[in-house]
Amino acid sequence: MGTINEKELDSMLYLLDDSDERVVEHIEEKVLNLGNDVLPHLESRWPTEENVKRQERMLTLIKSIKQQALASELKTWRAAEGQDLLEGMLILNKLKFPEETRQNIDNVLDKIKLDAWLELNYDLTSFEKIKIFNHVFFDVHQFQGDSENYHQSDNSFISSVLDRKKGNPISLAVIYSIIAQRLNIPVYGVNLPQHFILGYVKDFDWPPLLRFNDPAEKGDSFGNDMLFYINPFNKGLIFNNDHIHTFLKQLKLEPKEDYFKACSNSDIILRVLRNLEVSYAKENNNAKLEQVKMMIGVLLEED
Repeated sequence: MGTINEKELDSMLYLLDDSDERVVEHIEEKVLNLGNDVLPHLESRWPTEENVKRQERMLTLIKSIKQQALASELKTWRAAEGQDLLEGMLILNKLKFPEETRQNIDNVLDKIKLDAWLELNYDLTSFEKIKIFNHVFFDVHQFQGDSENYHQSDNSFISSVLDRKKGNPISLAVIYSIIAQRLNIPVYGVNLPQHFILGYVKDFDWPPLLRFNDPAEKGDSFGNDMLFYINPFNKGLIFNNDHIHTFLKQLKLEPKEDYFKACSNSDIILRVLRNLEVSYAKENNNAKLEQVKMMIGVLLEED
């Protein structure tokens, strides 16, 4: 334990039931500042603690340290240049599945990728590639939108969606796009209000499509960087930007450029968190709701 030995830590933990609240606050602050280093000791120590007040406070400290660690991971991810989408999803995944590894998730994604790769050949048009990919994703691997339990929190966690083969629009879109990109099919998230979709990018300079969001390079009409759009929640339905205009009209929303173009990975992770915020509110899971709000705060922090 780098900065403190177990004996010192035990002496500090002993004071967690002190009658002076200021002493308790001081101890809690010190333990929190030690962060992840003290977790193994706290986790082995709390079950055998006979004093109920000390035991409760140790559990609260364990929870707080884990929350801080997750928020800090998300902060590092947000600041990273590449902002790997899968990495972002795996950080959120730890809210419910802390033991899940990237390797496990990669193995599942690569199995789907291989099945699609065996069906594809590169003389195909963009449209034909998506038709084949849709067949593998929705018919062979049987992914589908969870319309029965649309708001349940499981629909936002990548390991749960891969396991159940059911998800909400954004989680299905994330899995679909990650595998498509691994096959060099340029499919990226589009942040449409109330329904997250995907767009097939015309310009194959991605990633990172540096000029994609450059105002100087923008055309006259919305969505002219996209060949077409895909709705993974509806079995990969293919449509064009006229349909988006119609959809926005139904929602009584003005068309905005952002509704037609690829969004950043940070936007995607924020939207997944917003979904989780709704889910945990509906599930009355206040502890998780509080943690999700903290993570939303991390993504919305000003640079």
